[in-house]
Amino acid sequence: MPRRKDIWRCGIARAPVADIMSAGGIGDDVHWLPEESDFAFLADPFGWRDEAGRLHIFAEHYDYRTRHGVIEALILDAELRLVERKPCLAEDWHLSYPQVFAGEGAVWMLPEAHRSGALTLYRDHGALDDWRAECPIALDCVPVDASILRHEGRWWLFYSPASSKLSKQAHLHVAWAETLTGPWTPHPGNPVRVDRASARPGGVPLAIGGRIMLPVQDCSATYGGGIRPLWIDRLDDGHFHAVAGDPLALPPSAGKYGAGMHTLAACGDVTLFDVKRIDTSLRGLALDVRRRLGGYDR
Repeated sequence: MPRRKDIWRCGIARAPVADIMSAGGIGDDVHWLPEESDFAFLADPFGWRDEAGRLHIFAEHYDYRTRHGVIEALILDAELRLVERKPCLAEDWHLSYPQVFAGEGAVWMLPEAHRSGALTLYRDHGALDDWRAECPIALDCVPVDASILRHEGRWWLFYSPASSKLSKQAHLHVAWAETLTGPWTPHPGNPVRVDRASARPGGVPLAIGGRIMLPVQDCSATYGGGIRPLWIDRLDDGHFHAVAGDPLALPPSAGKYGAGMHTLAACGDVTLFDVKRIDTSLRGLALDVRRRLGGYDR
């Protein structure tokens, strides 16, 4: 029975992601979201600014008692004070990595949901609080951490296959479509990259200095051990070329959460990220035993 538990914490860097890339890491001008209760956490933060300037953070909420992730929304004012927190999206299967983006006249969410056996696109039908499944996205595999980008008139997805532990951490696939609802065409070079240190997506891809920057996880030592920029300088329907940068430095104020980072999400003048600590306590083992004996209700 595993005793190791990754416990994540989310932060907001008061700097655009391009500045973080130039500096080689996240500085100490960080607003930290509060820690969750024991053996629960928020992770995979993605952001959206509304017309009033408020910051909406969409993140995975996970509790080791149930081992079931749901998406929560946190609304912060211009001074990053919490205004509201509420459930956002829950399914019978685990959800995480809720990238939110605009396109084709609507706002969309593309959460990680590989345990459902599919990737599903959700559309907002209200004020960022009425998310309804729009359609499945059919690819060449069931993906994890699918990350989307509009580039040269097409939609592009970067993702890793859920087929094995190795492919989840070390294989990068690409697909494109003319419209969000597809059809989606997998890149003929898939996997376009095989490298445990720089393949699994870890945040919002965007153009910086004429190249695409895809945050990718460094899983060479541990899952979510760090974030590197993957600089993509050629991307089309027949070619893919990219070079990985060095791991980004964690902010000095991360403290005990210095064991890794696995999401970096640009949101205008701020950048959202998460960092982790590793719990190997006997209390964590006791929690697992109680769960297996049916001591927790879902």
